[in-house]
Amino acid sequence: MKANRTDIFSDLKCCIIVPTYNNAGTLKNLLDDILRHTKHVIVVNDGSTDQTKDILDVYKEIKVIENKTNRGKGFALRKSFRVAVKEGYEYAITIDSDGQHSPDDLPKFRSALNEHPVTLILGARNMDQQGIPGKSSFGHKFSNFWFWVETGIKLPDTQTGYRLYPIKKISGMRFFTNKFEFEIEILVRTAWKEIPITSIPVNVYYPPAGERISHFRPFRDFTRVSLLNTILVVLAFLYFRPMLYFKDFNLKKLKKLLGSGESSMKLSLATGFGVFMGIVPIWGFQMITAAFLAHIFKLNKALVLVASNISIPPMMPVIIYLSFVMGRLFVANPVYIAFDKNITLESAKISFIQYIYGSIPLAISAGLLAAIFTYIFLYFRRNGRKK
Repeated sequence: MKANRTDIFSDLKCCIIVPTYNNAGTLKNLLDDILRHTKHVIVVNDGSTDQTKDILDVYKEIKVIENKTNRGKGFALRKSFRVAVKEGYEYAITIDSDGQHSPDDLPKFRSALNEHPVTLILGARNMDQQGIPGKSSFGHKFSNFWFWVETGIKLPDTQTGYRLYPIKKISGMRFFTNKFEFEIEILVRTAWKEIPITSIPVNVYYPPAGERISHFRPFRDFTRVSLLNTILVVLAFLYFRPMLYFKDFNLKKLKKLLGSGESSMKLSLATGFGVFMGIVPIWGFQMITAAFLAHIFKLNKALVLVASNISIPPMMPVIIYLSFVMGRLFVANPVYIAFDKNITLESAKISFIQYIYGSIPLAISAGLLAAIFTYIFLYFRRNGRKK
């Protein structure tokens, strides 16, 4: 089938990528529909064992990437992104080959790209319509929730495979997953890279249960997704969420907080409490706990969260070392740091206990010092203004 003379993506350096694996029953109609809109098409045949290759041989205008064996959707997408960038494309729209997505929605992506350049655009499906499989509806809500936990961003459909990627912008990123979970990894890490993400509504079609073809293996793939989300949540709370918050919280905002109508004592207590929470050894839960307790104690939550960022990654080794050193005062048989090969499980356990014992008094001491210095700073700052 020849492409329509009006190619809606020729001027945007955008191609359509179709990863496919044993979807010969829907592939031809999909490609014919895509070619009505654009000739810039790349298909990744990910080791199909059906008639997929015979179908693709007919389309001379389509660039085909062949994987000898099935490597997974993530691997197929990563490979096709590299090829597309080498071909000079800056954007790529991915569309599943199972007939779920409609190529008639492609103009919506063009319009959205004109309004939001260098943006990852998701084709959000209406998951409330009739005929949506129960497991798809659950997976949709599950994915949306964990994406919000990991990034703080709420999106209507984080599981959709119908997406426009700014592939030139993300070409320098290194990814680690190869299966279905890749679409989660790239979405979260794109958000962490502060590349804008938006959504547009698209149509979705789910064939009757007897005709539906799915390569998603519930137990194995759900386990992979759960493991990835666990890793991403840990990274989010230990590093990316605090760093993004700290980056956005500039000096002017801090001055505005310290210059608020709250008393010097309350602001000093908020600062000291934040520093205390940033040091106590509950890594990954410090900011959540700090925000909750700040609400309970009626302290300035923003100032508490700013102060708790004392545990940003560059400071973590210093905090751990000082906690370990201070812990010598509170254990019967203190140990010293020694870089040798004679580390045993028992010695590691003793070192950990010494670190825990030392972290609490360090947190208290640092919190008190922060509160005192803040109070002194506010005292002279406010009294100086009165003069």
